[in-house]
Amino acid sequence: MAEDDKSSKKADLLAEGLKAFERCSSAEKENRLDAEDDIRFSRLGRQWPEQIEKQRQLESRPCLTINKMQPFIRQVVNDARQNKPSIKVHPVDSGADPKTADVINGLIRNIEYTSNADVAYDTGVEQSVSGGFGYWRVGLDYAYDDSFEMDLTIDRVANQFSIYGDPDSMSADSADWNVAFVVEPVRTDDFKRKYGSKKNADGDAVDTDFDSDAWRNAGEWKTDDTVMVAEWWKREETEREIVKVSNGHIYDREDFENDAELQALIEAGILEEVGSRKTKSHKVTQIIMSGADILEVNEWPGRYIPIVPVYGDEIILEGRRYFRSLIHSAKDAQRMFNYWRTTSTELVALTPRAPWIGKKGTFKSDAARWATANTQNHSYLEYDDDAPQRQPLDVGPAAGALQEALNASDDMKSIVGMYDASLGARSNETSGRAILARQKEGDVATFHFIDNLSRAIRHTGRILIDLIPKVYTGERIIRVMGEDGTPKSVKINTEEPQPIVGPDGQPETGENGQTLAAIYDLTAGKYDLTVTAGPSFTSRREEAASQMMELIRSFPQAAPVMGDLLAKNLDWPGADEIARRLEAMNPAGKDSIPPEIQKQLQQLQQQVQQLSAENQSLKGDKSVDTFNAETKRMQVEGDQQVDRAKLVLEASRTAPVQLMPVGQ
Repeated sequence: MAEDDKSSKKADLLAEGLKAFERCSSAEKENRLDAEDDIRFSRLGRQWPEQIEKQRQLESRPCLTINKMQPFIRQVVNDARQNKPSIKVHPVDSGADPKTADVINGLIRNIEYTSNADVAYDTGVEQSVSGGFGYWRVGLDYAYDDSFEMDLTIDRVANQFSIYGDPDSMSADSADWNVAFVVEPVRTDDFKRKYGSKKNADGDAVDTDFDSDAWRNAGEWKTDDTVMVAEWWKREETEREIVKVSNGHIYDREDFENDAELQALIEAGILEEVGSRKTKSHKVTQIIMSGADILEVNEWPGRYIPIVPVYGDEIILEGRRYFRSLIHSAKDAQRMFNYWRTTSTELVALTPRAPWIGKKGTFKSDAARWATANTQNHSYLEYDDDAPQRQPLDVGPAAGALQEALNASDDMKSIVGMYDASLGARSNETSGRAILARQKEGDVATFHFIDNLSRAIRHTGRILIDLIPKVYTGERIIRVMGEDGTPKSVKINTEEPQPIVGPDGQPETGENGQTLAAIYDLTAGKYDLTVTAGPSFTSRREEAASQMMELIRSFPQAAPVMGDLLAKNLDWPGADEIARRLEAMNPAGKDSIPPEIQKQLQQLQQQVQQLSAENQSLKGDKSVDTFNAETKRMQVEGDQQVDRAKLVLEASRTAPVQLMPVGQ
């Protein structure tokens, strides 16, 4: 009975998966057909209707394709590459820490760097611009081949047609996805080789008998040469109990009761349970399936399906979502452009070269030369009676076709919303501000593609923030990346405070000179994120250096104050060393009086007070002449002390000196 029940559950799960895939496939059918046509049209240059192209080939007529779609696509895609959105993590509750948020920021940058996330982002936005939708995904893999520690990855999806999303989703990203499929066609021989010796989710042998009833009923999952294998991502709403402990941490009831160390602290009275409640959450499962079997069932630690779509132009009509590419509505104008350019070429190419006309018999004399008179140059031509007449070349039809081609070209620009200035052509504007304003109009017309990319990257950050506390759980050393790409190692999830390292790679110190430290616990606290789009750190640094140089040219007096900052933003070899030397000479960095000088000034102040007291005593004990003489002496000595202190202070601001006690 147990075996029958297990088989029944597997059959029900397989039937559920097949039904879910059929529903996803049906909902996306129109979008996928339009995307395939747009990509073939714009990227592969297949712009002539198939029947017309065949007919013209049979008639030996030209069929030209002058693809003007690619520059429009490249303009948007490369603009997105230059202004890549970046993730910024912020603490939310009292259990979160700003320094830990900085570590999470560095960890996310390291995840992006090690997994080539820029390739995933670029591929996704290029797919959305040219086809209407694209994807990337968040993965989980071992950090090293010989390690048990896990790392997160951001992987590109090279084939956007391998992803089927939730047909019920209406969010701008995939945050509300409850189902998704990632399909891959596998050759039958490769499928047998990979799964022939493995067990399925129930521990039985995988069905590789393609003549079985299960495979015969698999439909589109099985062709003559290939088998479709799919990742079926399934998200279900669950209810769980959470527990709050006196140290401020919150645990699942199951994890709380199974943690022996935590229970020992509870029994010892060091910690105590201060509250509990029911909460709703989501459970995500990855099911590997074929059309005839359930191959694997894996639990996913996060609460989101780790597939991120980046959409193009979105239209919602009658409860259905349509996604369109940048050039979808400009295809007819492109076809007209191709037709009229082909027509003009054909008219010019097929127009006879000034043919001759004459009465019958006119060309009998010297017939061979007359037969080639429109293709060869002859020194003379003979005729008998009536002189032949030469016909002028008629180029009127070609001029009209060229004008129609220009009209079609303008139609493409107006449909896409990008004119000559946006594509780099010269315009009537002369000032830089006017040129930038005209280019910005084209950017505004296509900005929704860039904005959708930002939304997709924001959801990627949301997935990472959800997974990081569940993946980076134990005490370990991780690598984090600074905004400028500088890596450093940080020890996390330890009770031992770790030194806080500044942007220069040196430990930060407090007011009293002590080294600052913090505990980086990635499993505690809640964090949120924002996404900012703009130039990369390198581009911003180059722009800052350029603006600083312009400021110094217009205001040379600023050079001593900001020279070290300018050197830090330059890419010269040895720029850091130059910056350190200029910083040592910067008067703005010497506003504070060194401790040695402060000590000497305090001693000087004490001596002045002592001399003042002696002055008061002399008023009562000595004559007026003696008093005046003593007063002058003390005034001279006091002035000398003050001058000596000023000299020492000035010397300390210009060059290192050996400080001497006051009075020597």
